[in-house]
Amino acid sequence: MNEGIRAQEVRVIGPEGQNIGVMSTADAIRKARETGLDLIEISPNAVPPVAKITDYGKFKYEQKKKEKDVKSKAHVTETKVTQVKIGTSERDMHIKASKAAAWLREGHRAKVDLFLWGRYKYMDFEFLKGRLERFLAIIPESYRIAEDIQKSPKGLSVIIERDPSASKNTSTDTKKNTEQKTAPASPAEPKGGNA
Repeated sequence: MNEGIRAQEVRVIGPEGQNIGVMSTADAIRKARETGLDLIEISPNAVPPVAKITDYGKFKYEQKKKEKDVKSKAHVTETKVTQVKIGTSERDMHIKASKAAAWLREGHRAKVDLFLWGRYKYMDFEFLKGRLERFLAIIPESYRIAEDIQKSPKGLSVIIERDPSASKNTSTDTKKNTEQKTAPASPAEPKGGNA
């Protein structure tokens, strides 16, 4: 700003945004002082550097406002985790499903873990997959599968995220939800496994 500008020549932009032209830094500072404003270097890497005649307080305010806008538009997406087990009650599953739906509405991804222990680890993959899909079917929010159902160290897991096309078509959401989330009927008895 003003005497802090080290370049000998600068391209000067006027207070209204008009291009005044290239002039020596001393002349540009003098011109800024005549109007009661400051000379602020806005593009130091250009050849010659670009400086603007403006009020320093107003310039700082506009810079902070732009930074705030950029921060507000940059949304950090987290992957939230919920865990269900083979024996999780229907009520608990609905509570966990509504929590996952809330995360999806906030723009986060949701990882659903089907926690397996003991003999459950050795059950038929299709049966376990059906149990996980049964949980996914009760999530009251449109979603798409980001990472397919796969084995994890503690059981099975799937990562879901909000379906961006669903926010555009809110009237057909419930229809799509029902069709997209229908899980295949799982057998009453587990296949395979050690009894």
